[in-house]
Amino acid sequence: MQPRRAGGVVKRTSHQDESCAIARPLDVIGDGWSLLIVRDAFDGLRRFGQFQKSLGLAKNILSARLQTLVAHDILRTVPAADGSRHHEYELTEKGLGLFPVLAALRQWGDQHFFAPDEVRARLVDKEQHRPVATVEVRSADGRRLGPGDTEIRMTTALG
Repeated sequence: MQPRRAGGVVKRTSHQDESCAIARPLDVIGDGWSLLIVRDAFDGLRRFGQFQKSLGLAKNILSARLQTLVAHDILRTVPAADGSRHHEYELTEKGLGLFPVLAALRQWGDQHFFAPDEVRARLVDKEQHRPVATVEVRSADGRRLGPGDTEIRMTTALG
C-alpha cells in the first residue's frame, strides 16, 4: 500500500478494488505485525496478553491488528478455554490457509537472512524431526515451475 498524506497524517491506500490477488490481501496482512500475530496463532498463542508479551507491541496497535484479522475472518474470537469472562483468538479456515504462505516466507528468510551457523527458528516435521521440504510452485501435472514458466492472465475463479 502506498502511503498518502491527508491533513498531515499519513494514510494508507487501500487495494480492495485491485484485480491482483497479491495486492488485495496486503490490506489485511501486509504489515509485519499482522503476519507475526498469525505466526504466533499457529504457534498456539490465543490470548491478547500472550500476543502482547510475544511481540512487545503497544496495546492499541495490537488491538487494531487483531480487530482487522477478525473482521477479515482470519482469526475469530471464542470464549476462553478456562471458562473465564475473557475471550481468545483462534485461526479460521481462511487463517489456516496462510500456513503455506508463512512456511514459504520462513524458508525464504532462513535462506537469505541468516548466516549458516546462526541459530534460528526452523519449521520441522513433528514426526520426522527434520526440516520441512522447501515450498515449491508446481504445475497441475506436477512439474516444478519458476518465474519464467508462468504468466499472469485475467480470469474468474471459474475460468
